[in-house]
Amino acid sequence: MVPFPAQGHLNQLLHLAHLITSYGLPVHYAGSASHNHQAKLRLHGWESETLSKIHFHDFQIPPYSSPPPNPDPSTFFPANAEPLFDACMHLRQPISQLLQELSTKFRRSIVIFDSLMTSVIQDVKNIPKAESYVFFPISAFTIFFNTWEKIPEKPFQLDFEVPKCIPSNEGCLPPKVLNFIVQQYLLLGFEAGALFNTSRLIEGRYVQLLEKLSIDPEAKYFSVGPLNPVEKDSKIDRHICLLWLDKQETDSVIYVSFGSSTSMTDEQITELALGLERSGQKFVWVLRRADPADIFSGSEVRNPLLPEGYEERVKNRGMVIRDWAPQVQILAHPSVGGFMSHCGWNSCIESISMGVPIAAWPMHSDQPRNAILVTEVLRIGTLVRDWTHRADLVMATTIENALRRLMTSEDGKEMQKRAAELGDVVRASVAEGGTSRVEMDSFIMHITR
Repeated sequence: MVPFPAQGHLNQLLHLAHLITSYGLPVHYAGSASHNHQAKLRLHGWESETLSKIHFHDFQIPPYSSPPPNPDPSTFFPANAEPLFDACMHLRQPISQLLQELSTKFRRSIVIFDSLMTSVIQDVKNIPKAESYVFFPISAFTIFFNTWEKIPEKPFQLDFEVPKCIPSNEGCLPPKVLNFIVQQYLLLGFEAGALFNTSRLIEGRYVQLLEKLSIDPEAKYFSVGPLNPVEKDSKIDRHICLLWLDKQETDSVIYVSFGSSTSMTDEQITELALGLERSGQKFVWVLRRADPADIFSGSEVRNPLLPEGYEERVKNRGMVIRDWAPQVQILAHPSVGGFMSHCGWNSCIESISMGVPIAAWPMHSDQPRNAILVTEVLRIGTLVRDWTHRADLVMATTIENALRRLMTSEDGKEMQKRAAELGDVVRASVAEGGTSRVEMDSFIMHITR
């Protein structure tokens, strides 16, 4: 496993590592020492002893700048993480050496690499008995439309109506990051196939379209998600917020979190706080800045400020968490009936797998298109604000209305019903005989052939 060293990428391949070890195969997880530590520290939903079944290879990378995040309404992408993009490219030599060593010990070496780490593992082409598979940590819907719109002469007609509201990619990424991603994708073509953290029950149409676009007819595509644990009664590591949720009514709480790569301005946090308060809904709000590139660097990250007296006013119906929270377990809790989210793919797939509808508030990267998948295609959520107004301050009234629509309106009840039904079938898909489990079995049979 070769993950990209950002939280939303690290944990997907660590989930996949757990699933593969359950088939009795040895798994080696290779990355920088600090990011491997981060991945292990933040893992939720698995018994801690399962980590001992994975071989972690902790490599050193050159020192890089890790400034605290700086909220900027003109671009919500965490520019403070950019130095990491260059630093992680230094993993090429140690990972190549590791692959050489493993190739002498095993009949075949399989490399599953994050699509942003293509240049790091490109030497796999020269290693005997090695086979590589690219792992896409974003939705098949977003990958397909990102690819499709770049093709000047379409190779075939789409047999369905494309959602008219697919947002532009403008403003999603800074030029330097976009260039980095393009360079990684241009190097692809040597892999034997691709893996997706999705279920064909969610995105089967878009996985099939990507297969159709593939230039290699021999390439194998596997939809093996959701990779996160889907057990709804997990009692592992009970966080204090879960004890609070135990006392609330079914589907009565909105969970609010914007992931590990979003920082809001103080002004926006104030509007969000007021919107939550005025909505009258119960809530659990994870309020924190984006991660620095190295979470152990000691960068002084200032905690976001809330209006004076706020927590005292909402203490009977709201809980504010200022540290890392066990998101999968929160979403699995029966009291949680909605999720206000930035629509990172981890958050989307976790919410879908737990049957929780989404108030979508995308910030950057793949999130605007994921939000359209959730709201327009799957119809299990509502947009808080349109991507074309991304630079505008989202007012408390807008937030209040979005929350009320999701949690109390007739429209919202329909979204909740569809989300619950989709959650049921998606959880069933990873159980014995389910669609995703069959694909996972098929992948294991293919690589051990």
